[in-house]
Amino acid sequence: MQRRLLISMLSVAIVAVLALGIPLAFVLGRLHIDEANQILLSEAHDLASNLQQRSASGLLGGSAGAAQIARTLPPHRYVQIWQGQRLLTTAGVPPGRHDREQTVVVSVGPQVFTVKVAARDSALAGDLTSELLLIGGVALLAVALAVVLGLLYARRLVRPLRELAGAADRLGSGDSSPLGRRYGIQELDRVAEGLDGSAQRINDLLSAERDFAVDASHQLRTPLTALSMRLEEMMAAADYPDVVREEGAAALAQTERLAEVVGQLLGRARRTAPGAPTVASVDDIVSQQVEEWEPAFRRVNRRLALAGEKGLFAYATPGGASQVIATLLDNALVHGAGTVTIRTSRTRRSVVVEVRDEGSGVPPELAPRIFERSVSGSPNGTGLGLALARTIAAADGGQVVLVRPRPAVFALFLPHATADAEEQPAVLGPA
Repeated sequence: MQRRLLISMLSVAIVAVLALGIPLAFVLGRLHIDEANQILLSEAHDLASNLQQRSASGLLGGSAGAAQIARTLPPHRYVQIWQGQRLLTTAGVPPGRHDREQTVVVSVGPQVFTVKVAARDSALAGDLTSELLLIGGVALLAVALAVVLGLLYARRLVRPLRELAGAADRLGSGDSSPLGRRYGIQELDRVAEGLDGSAQRINDLLSAERDFAVDASHQLRTPLTALSMRLEEMMAAADYPDVVREEGAAALAQTERLAEVVGQLLGRARRTAPGAPTVASVDDIVSQQVEEWEPAFRRVNRRLALAGEKGLFAYATPGGASQVIATLLDNALVHGAGTVTIRTSRTRRSVVVEVRDEGSGVPPELAPRIFERSVSGSPNGTGLGLALARTIAAADGGQVVLVRPRPAVFALFLPHATADAEEQPAVLGPA
């Protein structure tokens, strides 16, 4: 491509030089011819004027005087002086048949003098040759300049195209790093912006896929842990059929909840809209979580307590709210200490579910970033639970906040509803 651009620019330069140079050379030639004729005519007039003055004063002296007058012109001129029909004198080398000449006739009384001045074209063409050489030099300089500019422009244009082609190849091979360069050429900059936009979208898709894999493993861990505990309870109570039946029902509920979590994760992976929040009983959601998590707390000699208002309703998806509360309970079990209390209350616009423990709380340096991904207060923590809990709550129009860092108090805010409400509320934060 660089070669084609150079040939194209060189061709344009040559055509432009020829289009301007040929008419200019023709005009200069005509001007030079006219100037040569004017010079010969002026010299002839000067000789004729001299002859007229000398003849009028009686100082001409015949042929000798005419020869003296003729020799005043340059040697490359050819001069003839006639008196009537008689040739008085000649001087110089006779020119060719087609060379230029000028004739002037003057009269002094009854005498008529004719002066003819001629010169070879070669003697008059020196200045024209110099001018034509100058035009040719300027033309060659213009062509050389066109070649230099063509090389520079071709490199400026070809290098970005090569970089864009390389970026497209890298993008096709899976390297989605953006080009991040602009060239000051509108069309090329638009191509670069398109490639950078595609690279960003690919990065977002890959990041979403990675997040989904990590989120799925984390979100499935909690219900699987609860299911495992239920199965262990069933094995321990194998001699008591009623207990086995109760634990089996609880394990089945855990399995259904696990299936619901998987469905939510698949919905996120497919970018489908989550289920619309409905009016849900906060008591039922909290009681279910207490029932699931109480054995885990009992095993480590810790207590799970309930407090606060009863009979509260909120707009939420039961699975999402349960997952958020389960995450807060898991966080209190792993990082907290002492009794964990679930306290329910309501504000003017929200239903609040608080989870508090009696441990050392959240370190001051982590408190502002506790809901960021990969931020954890434990070396073995994933740093995903609270970030996912906030995302799930936001999907229901709610919010998870750290109310107090020491001892730790986390709260889930959900839009308040009544038992017979039908319309869905706008997204609400804590109030």
